[in-house]
Amino acid sequence: MILSKIDSEFLRYLLTDGHLPGERLPSLSELSAETGMSMGKLREQFEIARVLGLVAASPRRGITRTGYSFLPAVRLSLLTALAIDSSYFEAFSSLRVHLEAAYWEEAVSSLTDEEFVLLRALVAAAWQKLSEPRIQIPYQEHRELHLTIYRRLGNPFVMGLLEAYWDAYEAVELNTYADYSYLQEVWRYHERIVEAICGGEVVEGRRLLIEHMQLLSGRGISMEMPVRSHGTVRPATLNL
Repeated sequence: MILSKIDSEFLRYLLTDGHLPGERLPSLSELSAETGMSMGKLREQFEIARVLGLVAASPRRGITRTGYSFLPAVRLSLLTALAIDSSYFEAFSSLRVHLEAAYWEEAVSSLTDEEFVLLRALVAAAWQKLSEPRIQIPYQEHRELHLTIYRRLGNPFVMGLLEAYWDAYEAVELNTYADYSYLQEVWRYHERIVEAICGGEVVEGRRLLIEHMQLLSGRGISMEMPVRSHGTVRPATLNL
């Protein structure tokens, strides 16, 4: 019943041919002969499958079946939306806030000691970047901290949406500026959130998470504000 709703012969073939992720598929010419599709139609439908992340192609390995991920589809749709109207990012950011809050307890309860160590290491690395004479904004640490908390959910749709948020954040190149004390406030929240997680204080961690998410909208930061550090003014991209 579900297969009949998929308007693509090649996608239906992929879903029923028995190839597992990582296995090689026949060449396009062989697939054309096997499915009875013309090469032109097959190439069009193959490209859709590639964009969805269901197949990969390279000159050396040929066509390979890949595992399912929600990210390719939602990322392409989100980036398209932002190209149409950048204000869609605010709407998607709101979705991300509600998503993280809703799945907080389930996500935190599944974390292991290994993740606790990683989260603390990410906070330490962020503080190191912020304390250097030439400040570096810990964007990658921020992204990895949030995604680490939710990764063990094993929910491809939650992770796809969250990963798409960070990809979009980087893509829109938000030139938002904040003073150095504000950036410190952001990472003090991160530090407290991580310590609450590691200490088993799930409710307190969620409260801090929500407060942290509200920092940007509550502060009303100007697009022109600089970062001040040790008497020097420097621009910095704010990440929340």
